Order: sequence, then structure tokens, then C-alpha cells
Amino acid sequence: MAGPESPPHAALRPVREAQPWCVDGWRARPAAQMPQYDDPVELQRVLERLGQLPPLVTSWEVLALKDLLAEAQAGKRFVLQGGDCAETFADCNHEVIANRLKVLLQMSLVLVHGLRMPVLRVGRFAGQYAKPRSADTETIEGVTLPAYRGDLVNGPEFTSAARRPDPMRMVEGHARSAMTMNFVRALVDGGFADLHHPEYWNLAWVERSPLAAEYRRMVDGIGGAVRFMETLAGPIVGFMKVDFFTSHEALLLPYEQAMTRQVPRQWGWFDLSAHFPWIGMRTAALDGAHVEFCRGIRNPIAIKVGPAMHADQLRQLIDILNPDDEPGRLTLIHRMGAGGISQHLPRLIEAVKAEGRRVLWVCDPMHGNTEKLGSGVKTRRFANIRSELEQAFEIHAAAGTRLGGVHLELTGEDVTECMGGARDLSEADLARAYKSTVDPRLNYEQALELAMLIVRKSGQATR
Repeated sequence: MAGPESPPHAALRPVREAQPWCVDGWRARPAAQMPQYDDPVELQRVLERLGQLPPLVTSWEVLALKDLLAEAQAGKRFVLQGGDCAETFADCNHEVIANRLKVLLQMSLVLVHGLRMPVLRVGRFAGQYAKPRSADTETIEGVTLPAYRGDLVNGPEFTSAARRPDPMRMVEGHARSAMTMNFVRALVDGGFADLHHPEYWNLAWVERSPLAAEYRRMVDGIGGAVRFMETLAGPIVGFMKVDFFTSHEALLLPYEQAMTRQVPRQWGWFDLSAHFPWIGMRTAALDGAHVEFCRGIRNPIAIKVGPAMHADQLRQLIDILNPDDEPGRLTLIHRMGAGGISQHLPRLIEAVKAEGRRVLWVCDPMHGNTEKLGSGVKTRRFANIRSELEQAFEIHAAAGTRLGGVHLELTGEDVTECMGGARDLSEADLARAYKSTVDPRLNYEQALELAMLIVRKSGQATR
């Protein structure tokens, strides 16, 4: 994660004047995926309280990330964005956070070693407490209650009290996000990510992985290279620490607005709940509240792009969200499914190429490959995840564009939620350690295997 505030970023104003924007202008637009709070007075009181709490990130960090994303657009970095499908308040503990950080560090080590370029690490955590739902309600045995929309809104237990949207959960979400970020900052600043000692990143159960030997050879090789260079040139600045940035879906707009601020010596508004918010597929309507909110903030932003996205809609979204074609401003995260990517992604790539617009293409091979088994359990097959990612590299290479990153749902816990992978988890294995409250996640072994796949496919795509 980026460190303390640094000198102000150049305050360049937009080249082209957009339509007038105000921080609460989204309220006049159709707002999908919003919970219905039953006490407007309580809601307003909570939002006023949130507005007085310290921000979770700084404007300097936000603008620094935008510059790094611009480098990724130019082919000089690869983006690794990963974390939980939906964080829970209960998982805000040191072991879960440290293990999640370890997985991202280990994956990035594999990528840096194999791609021979810097990796930009973006955690899907410290704020991913709200989730979109396919239906507003859930019915069990004749009882209908509001759907669980993530701990930022309500609880997963199927009771009236738990499922009531509670505004005070936003205050708790802010606190949990701050605790998570503080711990990650302390780990990173204290040398947890020191490249001299990547063996510190190992998880307790890594020795059981079929990939352990290959990973350890890589670690030994990198450690030897670092020591050799330092023997010749002395200590090398930058090897002790890595930068981390945070991201989440900008879904619960009252919370996002409360965390959106103006800052000294900068023009405009910054959403200081995270460095890198994104717009989901369910909230990407051209006239919708989420697009309206995101167009006015100075953060780099992303849009999830699915098979139903029309080329003209994508072009209009780009015009609305990045009218001045700013480098690093806009990322397109495509999530098509292994069976649909070859049909839908090429036409969208061509639409963007025809306009000559600067975007960063990132593949989310998770969400388009979710399926529900006969038992009612949701899972994802590693073979489909792998297939979509492989096809993404090939499609971009054929189109003359570059896949600049990957967006994954993963955990450092020894879960069994996605089938397949290094140990070939089966449907029967899912019951052993299925812990997700929403979507299935890659475990450590599967995430590391995917990082190795990225290295192989990226090398093939550039030859």
C-alpha cells in the first residue's frame, strides 16, 4: 500500500468541460442495487458522522496510482488485483489479513520473475463489504426477507433483525477498513514484503502444494540474484518494500458520497474510501446513479464489462467517464466466461480501438464462470477460469492490444470453494472448507498456479 502523503501531484485541470457535476447529483438518477433504509433520520445522522471521520486513503496516493496505471496502459507494468469476493467483519483479523497479503505477494513475485516487469498490486480489500444481488429479496420455506447485500448493509443470517439494512454498519465498515489498512501498512512498512526474505511470505500449509518445489526454486533464484547485485552495487533502494493500493466496488453510494472530499491544493473531488473504485455490470447504466457519481471523482476507475455489453454502450461509457482520454483514468475489466469470451470480447476491443481511446484491459476470469451445482452450492471450475484467461491473452494478441492485468477473487485461507487446480479438488471436497458467504474464491495453490499460467501465456502472446 502506498505510504504517507508525498508532495502534491500536478493539479492539471480537465481539457474539456463536462456537464456540471455535484457530489450528490447521483441522487437524481436511477440507483440500482440500493438497500431500502427504513429510518431516513437515522440514515442522515450516520452519513453526517461518516463525513466527519478521517479518510481511508489520501489524494496523493490516488494520483500516484493513476500514474502507475498509465504505465500499465503503456505496457510497462502488469496489474494484479485480488482479494475476497465480499469481506466480512468477522474476518477482520490479523491472520486472515496477513495470509491474503502473502498470497498477493507470492503471486506478484512469480509475475515479476516471469514477466520481467514491475507488478502493480491492488488489493480487493479494506472496503469490499457490499455486494450486488440478483434479487432484492430471498425466500426460504415461505418466509421472504431482504437479500444479504454484504456486511456494510446487513447480516447474512436469515432473520428479520439481521436482514434489516442498518445504517450504522457503514460506520463499522469504515472502522474495519481502517483497521485492515493500518495493519497492511504496518506489515509493508515494517519489511513484511522485503524481497531479501520472500520465504517469510510462506503460508503454513504451502508444503502440501504440488507447486511448492517450483515456487521454492524461484524464491531461491530471486534471493540469489538480489544478493549478487548487492555484492556488486551495495544495497538497492526499493527492494525492502512494495506499494499496495486498495479497491472495491463503488456500490453503496451513500457511503461513497460520505467519503468523497475536496482536499487542499487540488481541484475536484476524491473518493477517499479507496484508491481504485469500480462500477459493476449491474450498475453500469448510462443514465444510472453509479456512472453519474464516478464520472465526477478524480480517482482512476474501472468498469466491469460482460457479454451483454453493446459496443455503442461501451463507447458512450468511455466518453462519459473519461471525456479527455486521460492516461491511467479508465480500466475495462472484462468478464465473459470461458464459453463466451471468443464471441464477445473481440467486438468490444475493436470498438475501443476504432475510437483510439486509452484504456487498460484487465481480465476477470472468475465471475463469468460461476455455476450452481445440484446441491445448491456455488462453485467455479479451475479449468474454466484457466481457459478464459488463456483465451484473453490470445484474443488481445490477435487484436494487437495487450492484456495488462488480472482481477481475481482469492483468499490466503485453505478453502475448498473452486473445483480443480493443482490438487484437483472435486465436488466432494467442497464440503471440507467452503467458507465464502457469497462467491467461491481461489485458494492459495490455485492462485499461485494461475500466476504461473499468466507468465507462460504472456510470454507466448509477446512472441
